[in-house]
Amino acid sequence: MAYIDVFNGDADGICALTQLHLAEPRDARLVTGVKRDIELLDQVEAAAGDRVTVLDISLDKNRDGVVRLLAAGAELFYVDHHFAGAIPDAGAQGGRLTTIINEAPDVCTSLLVNGYLKNRYLAWAVVGAFGDNLKKSAETLARGLSVSEAQLRQLEDLGTYLNYNGYGESVGDLHFAPDALFRLVSRHESPLEFIAGDGRRHFEQLADGYKTDMGQAAAARPQAGSTDDAALFILPDAPWARRVSGVYSNDLVNQYPDRAHAVLTEKANGHYLISVRAPLNRKRGADELCRRFPTGGGRAAAAGINDLPAAQLGEFTRQFTAQFAR
Repeated sequence: MAYIDVFNGDADGICALTQLHLAEPRDARLVTGVKRDIELLDQVEAAAGDRVTVLDISLDKNRDGVVRLLAAGAELFYVDHHFAGAIPDAGAQGGRLTTIINEAPDVCTSLLVNGYLKNRYLAWAVVGAFGDNLKKSAETLARGLSVSEAQLRQLEDLGTYLNYNGYGESVGDLHFAPDALFRLVSRHESPLEFIAGDGRRHFEQLADGYKTDMGQAAAARPQAGSTDDAALFILPDAPWARRVSGVYSNDLVNQYPDRAHAVLTEKANGHYLISVRAPLNRKRGADELCRRFPTGGGRAAAAGINDLPAAQLGEFTRQFTAQFAR
């Protein structure tokens, strides 16, 4: 029997798997990538009796992989909060498929794993929720921790930095490969131990990168076609812009909670990588918008498009502003 752990390379995926590994240490093959690498089951081969854990990637985008692995006799444990579509009947799979899927806008995979583990590694769930820009959910959950306000802000910073590290066109854009970052943090039962201990220099490296990249993004201004309800920003084809696209989107929606935001990053092929955030006070519609375009997907509050042709920019702008008009 082999263990295969498949997870999104952002804060939520890393913190969800960290909780599971702390609860059940195991030698597993890790399958992950940059945040936008979501069809990860295409990389997985498994045999009868193998145990495959899948975290924080859409079942709808990995349906063929789920069916294929179940047909091969593998056991799947699937936890996620993105659009799933129809979930395969677990009974028809001989009980080898277990799913915990909740698409509610204030839920993330780390919170779902925390519920499954009954708050066993609560602080890591709080970090994951902060990373997914679920500040209210994270702070509510953190009431179960004995931490100071300064320590809570450290947990928030760690979540933000882990999430920031996941964005890029390839792993080469990132400060740390997601599997390496997971191995670094998952050795620690508490994220505060990671920050204060042997993870301190890694934490500081991520903090420095985040602050530098966000400083460059601060010069961006809303593009033509933006409205009071929906603002669109374009960043250049550069590693810093690819790294900052998601966290900059989160920062904008936190500053302007009644406005939707789309951050477009130019690509070498002339197309655009897009991060969309629904208004913080109206967390719906981002996934619906992005799924109208090829390579689009996500969840109600936060979604994206991996490769929008430049010729479709006008149509995207039209649909984006219409989607979020009040």
